[in-house]
Amino acid sequence: MRLLVDVGNTAVKVATELQGEIVLINEAQVPWHKIDEVLIAQVGSNEDLTPILQQAQSHQVPYLFASVSPTLGALKCAYAEFKNLGIDRWLTVVASFHLFPNQACVIVDSGTATKVDVLDATGQHQGGWILPGLDMMIDSLVANTQKVFSDTHTLFDTKLGTNTPNAVKNAALSATVALAERAVTQMGEKVQLIYAGGYGELIQQHLDPKGIYFDDLVMQGLIYWRKYQQND
Repeated sequence: MRLLVDVGNTAVKVATELQGEIVLINEAQVPWHKIDEVLIAQVGSNEDLTPILQQAQSHQVPYLFASVSPTLGALKCAYAEFKNLGIDRWLTVVASFHLFPNQACVIVDSGTATKVDVLDATGQHQGGWILPGLDMMIDSLVANTQKVFSDTHTLFDTKLGTNTPNAVKNAALSATVALAERAVTQMGEKVQLIYAGGYGELIQQHLDPKGIYFDDLVMQGLIYWRKYQQND
């Protein structure tokens, strides 16, 4: 059994994986006596990861940090400076490449930041965009303007706002949806839309419900990434 660890900017997600089945759990639920290996995708703080590494060391369980490479099998990274691509983005691309072989994909991963990545049907990563996540957009706007405010109970939508919280929240969502739509349009072909992250399902509702949401896309990418390391 493996332990999969996704260290994001605001949270750490952990899951067990056995024979391809991923089960999201809390850190307190990790069955360390059954874990053979820990796979880690890290973009967040080392402090968030320290307790897990200490447990792995105390149980003598090896751990590996996933990394970006210019190629991974038939998959090719768009970045010439490939090490500058965030590992979370790379793993969502890796997962999408294997989950939807020979299909062009647009990946919308929205949490603290929103990342939009594009993959063509041949396995060439085309690149992507990063913009502030919905909460960050709102917080920045409210903090740097006068008489602009939001609240915690107004729902996100893409309609024109009829009050200030509506206008703020709906603009953040509309801007995010429009960016993803532009990625789809630029591909000029049929694409598979893939959603991930805390706001992934919300964007799915307003962009294209026929796309597929994954709450473990980075985790799936870790599994596929590891297979290539074992074959080297």
